Amino acid sequence: MTKLDATLTMLKELTDARAIPGNEREARDVMRKYIEPFADRMDTDNLGSLIAEKVGDANGPKIMVAGHLDEVGFMVSQIDDKGFLKFQTVGGWWSQVMLAQRVTIVTRKGQSITGVIGSKPPHILTPEARKKPVDIKDMFIDIGASSKKEAMEWGVLPGDMVTPYFEFTVMNNDKLLLAKAWDNRIGCAIAIDVLKALKGENHPNIVYGVGAVQEEVGLRGARTAATKIKPDIGFAVDVGIAGDTPGITSKESTSKMGDGPQLVLFDASMVSHKGLRDLVVNTAEENNIPYQFESMPGGGTDAGAIHLTANGVPSLAIGVATRYIHSHAGILHRDDYENAVKLIVAVIKKLDRDTVNKIIFD
Repeated sequence: MTKLDATLTMLKELTDARAIPGNEREARDVMRKYIEPFADRMDTDNLGSLIAEKVGDANGPKIMVAGHLDEVGFMVSQIDDKGFLKFQTVGGWWSQVMLAQRVTIVTRKGQSITGVIGSKPPHILTPEARKKPVDIKDMFIDIGASSKKEAMEWGVLPGDMVTPYFEFTVMNNDKLLLAKAWDNRIGCAIAIDVLKALKGENHPNIVYGVGAVQEEVGLRGARTAATKIKPDIGFAVDVGIAGDTPGITSKESTSKMGDGPQLVLFDASMVSHKGLRDLVVNTAEENNIPYQFESMPGGGTDAGAIHLTANGVPSLAIGVATRYIHSHAGILHRDDYENAVKLIVAVIKKLDRDTVNKIIFD
């Protein structure tokens, strides 16, 4: 097993944390542990989004850098008489990546119970039925209980959080990292490292590193956190589609892992702000930081909520190309993560009041 350095240890702790929308405490506690040493003040909004404030110039503009704490997962909806769990997806899931996968049920008291997602076996299906994907409503979670009573004695209740189970893994190419919940603990890691890189540095603004809640169910925490912060500029840091995967055409995605952070031109939630985007591109080129453009006609990021706050916030989504998002395990490239941090830090150092006014009013 690869020996984990300080950065990999942080990434492992962030991705190991179990936190679906509305139940983000574990991920928030890990993010708080790592970001608090670099913040001047810690706060939360009333939904539980974490807000770490770092003051450069107290009279400067407010810059929000938001990852989201939640991951796609499930919630127990019913326990049947035989002890099998019915569940509700929380966030977007494709049925074909779910079946026979291991999950962790987290009880009200915080205990972990292992389960597996099951369905009727193919051996007793008709030949026609075998050709069709199993519908999510026909799946269940097997925790090995023999009855509803036994499952409840183990502490399981409707409403309990269910998360994918996967072990953080450094791959043979040690730049490639395999883990659950990259969407979007990598954004939280970027926000942590941005504040870390600004420690002892002059920057003409106030920076807010945010771990937003409930992104996967409608960009909710970013909306409430931005309402509290009232930022002048917003960055959402999230994952994006990696186009260097079999079957993906250049029309669908041109992004490649290792080719730099993605600058999202548009998605279903936002058209990126041209003035801010131009500043980021210019900064990347001045500092020889690789970058790539991406656009997604579907999906969205927390920038979709941030840019609509109050009377509008110029915003940009910056992504890390990731394979197999919204499944049990994704792969991303460590260089893209580190270059995203470098790029955001370099841009923040330029965002004084005059530059922000120029972005807004030009």
